[in-house]
Amino acid sequence: MAQKNNPWEEDLPEDLSSNATMANKIKIVSPFKVAKMNGTKNDFKMQIKLGIAAILILWMVSGFYQVQPSEQGVVLRFGKYVDTTDSGLHYHLPYPIESVVKVNVTQERSINLGVTENISQSRYVANNRSSVALNSFTESHMLTGDENIVDINLTVVWKIKDAKDYLFNVRSPDVTVRVAAQSVLREIVGQSQMQPIITGDRGKVEEETKAELQKLMDDFGAGILIVRVKLQKADPPKQVVDAFNEVQRAKADQERFKNEAEAYRNEVLPKAKGEAVKRLQEAEAYKEAVINKAKGDAERFKSVYNAYKQGKTVTATRLYIETIEDVLAKSDTTLIDPSARGSNVLPILPIKSGENR
Repeated sequence: MAQKNNPWEEDLPEDLSSNATMANKIKIVSPFKVAKMNGTKNDFKMQIKLGIAAILILWMVSGFYQVQPSEQGVVLRFGKYVDTTDSGLHYHLPYPIESVVKVNVTQERSINLGVTENISQSRYVANNRSSVALNSFTESHMLTGDENIVDINLTVVWKIKDAKDYLFNVRSPDVTVRVAAQSVLREIVGQSQMQPIITGDRGKVEEETKAELQKLMDDFGAGILIVRVKLQKADPPKQVVDAFNEVQRAKADQERFKNEAEAYRNEVLPKAKGEAVKRLQEAEAYKEAVINKAKGDAERFKSVYNAYKQGKTVTATRLYIETIEDVLAKSDTTLIDPSARGSNVLPILPIKSGENR
């Protein structure tokens, strides 16, 4: 009988005892080894649980997000809008349940209308882009209310006002703003005269375009704010620019001549008015003087007449003397001395009218 080396090992069956190889492979494990194996399995399971817990915690923590002061956060749950958050630290259910789209609401964006027309037509034809050239031409050339064509380049500056409307109500914001701006500008230019648009009334066109474009964006619910509208160029088409410049020079000369005429009128008219006032005042003064003199003569005549009625002889003598004085004052006077006859003294002494006083 073979000696047992390990008391925990059991005897092999007789049919297997003769097979040494199988006897070496088949052994009965001891309880200590079984306990050790069970502990290893428990540690492995614990590690799996801890790993799952760590992954779950990281997944939950991934729901925290930061919104910058220049942004708005749009929270989506399975792609559907849930909420809009402002700047700060926020939390949403982790992906793929919820997600956040951050939109910059302070960044100014711009579009330009009619700026690609300067590219030559040959380049378009060479690149098979003639349709783009035609679009550019029709984009910058607009018909005015007085049936003239004006070449306009327009810049529209805009930014996002509402992140939700911007993301969900408009598919292509840039294209929407461009098409709307072109439509509004054509309407306003079509109601205006060419001359004010080109020569200086651009501010009115810009203000009206901005107001109408903002109203259109609000009607669309686009969540877009129009910051400003600027006319970069407003000129007649290149084909008629020389003739238009000639017309402008003629109008400038007309305005200059008109201003010179106005200046001459402003210089002459006040003088004429002043002279007329002076003549009127002199006539009024002369009228008053004549009237007063006539009244004075009438009063003097009345007083003389009253005196004549009271003393006819004295009054007649006084009138005679005054009349003689008045006549002699207006004529040359010659005195003849009768006693100088026969002497060498000249008997005639002429006295001028100014010397008898």
